Amino acid sequence: MNPKPYSNTKATLAIAKASFRSILRSPSAVVFTLAFPLIFIVVFANIGGGGVKVDVGVAKTCDTIGPVYQALKHVNVVNFIRDQSEEDMKNNLSKGTIDAIIDIKKNAARPAYTVNVQYTKASGEKGNILRSVLSNIYYNINNGAQVNSPPQAEIRETTVSGREYKYIDFILPGQLGFSILSSGVFGTAFVFLSLRLTLVIKRFFATPVKRSSIVLGEAIARIAFSLLGALFIILVGHYLFGFTLVHGVVTVLNMLVLSAMGLIIFMGFGFIISGIAKNESTVPPLSNIITMPQFLLSGTFFSVSAFPKWLQYISNALPLTHLNNAMRKVAFEGAGLGDVTHQLLILLIWFVIVYAVAVKTFKWE
Repeated sequence: MNPKPYSNTKATLAIAKASFRSILRSPSAVVFTLAFPLIFIVVFANIGGGGVKVDVGVAKTCDTIGPVYQALKHVNVVNFIRDQSEEDMKNNLSKGTIDAIIDIKKNAARPAYTVNVQYTKASGEKGNILRSVLSNIYYNINNGAQVNSPPQAEIRETTVSGREYKYIDFILPGQLGFSILSSGVFGTAFVFLSLRLTLVIKRFFATPVKRSSIVLGEAIARIAFSLLGALFIILVGHYLFGFTLVHGVVTVLNMLVLSAMGLIIFMGFGFIISGIAKNESTVPPLSNIITMPQFLLSGTFFSVSAFPKWLQYISNALPLTHLNNAMRKVAFEGAGLGDVTHQLLILLIWFVIVYAVAVKTFKWE
């Protein structure tokens, strides 16, 4: 009787199954993938956000020379957006992507300036922040006018309807990105370094198992675990804190696809670290060099627009920034994967760069 030919597919699945069980038994994997993100979600969903700037669209006809605009220009919390068409501004206003549209008119008669402001229900408390700023400017300008003279400026407000934008809609995708980043970098780096140092990989070489089966098996296990964690985080956020899922199940599936893409890229960083690390004690500092800047600068807790301009350039170069932005667009705006091609293109560029380096640095023995 001829023996059955060796199946690398079965070997891959066996490795994936064993690795998945190992991940479930790892306290650090559970903490970074589930516990930390959930703690941050619970805390920030209940205390609200901070450090998020008010994005104000400036109409093409807006007076940008007069005292009202100049006073607004010096308010740090206000971030002007001037590079969008009128139609795009109105669409983004209804989505909550921008928080208000301002159009200042200079008049020939009194009042000298009329401030037309469109708010949106989708912005929540950020509209109230701008309203307070404008009221203060209005008071200061009119207080400087002559006694009994007509006001120098008046404010006219309208509010458009829109989906309510809660802070959980901002914080949850960021925490989901943090979970994927941690799992991909730390998990992969520790696993492959450990397999190499304990000579497990060397023992694999004594069998017919292909090297690709080893990598693929570990990758399948980590992707399966991370996607289950992502699904759990999304459902907890939706049912307990009202996280917006515009298209329900379709939105969840799109977020899981993005999570898988992000994880594959971040695993590449893990392969690089496992190749250059000398021992397990060098993994955390090397991993933190990659994870901490992204954790702090990629819009995990605060909008990137809250940072100084020079820092925004760095933030917008990081892969986690684009993963977070893509997931927020999919979840709150109802975008499909075809609507986030810009973010996907940046992630693809990172994929090519990371795995090009990983191929050069990864070690089997």
